[in-house]
Amino acid sequence: MPLPRPAPGTGRWWVVGIVGVGLATAVAVWLALANSVGKVTWTDTGYKVVDDRSVQVQFDVTRPANTPVTCRVEALDKTFGVVGAIEVKVPGTTQTTVGRREVIRTAARAVTGTVKSCTKD
Repeated sequence: MPLPRPAPGTGRWWVVGIVGVGLATAVAVWLALANSVGKVTWTDTGYKVVDDRSVQVQFDVTRPANTPVTCRVEALDKTFGVVGAIEVKVPGTTQTTVGRREVIRTAARAVTGTVKSCTKD
């Protein structure tokens, strides 16, 4: 028994559907790459409460080479309130990832320190 033949004109819709799915996939991949290439990222690598009025924060910043960055580093108390903050300028270098160690003066005892944000200058 032979297989039934599709109705005339339905093959065209299969081609349109396959091309559409291919284009949608290509656009999704392009958007994902465009949003991640050249992006500034940071990683908190440690902190040390120095005394009741200061905390030391260590962090790594990854950005495109030769791109200066400004990071906001905050000291937080036990209720996660901000008790100190500084803006740190990270100059552009040939290295894409650089480590920093900064001391933040605080208005009260901090229990942690963290990088809030980093942006390109």
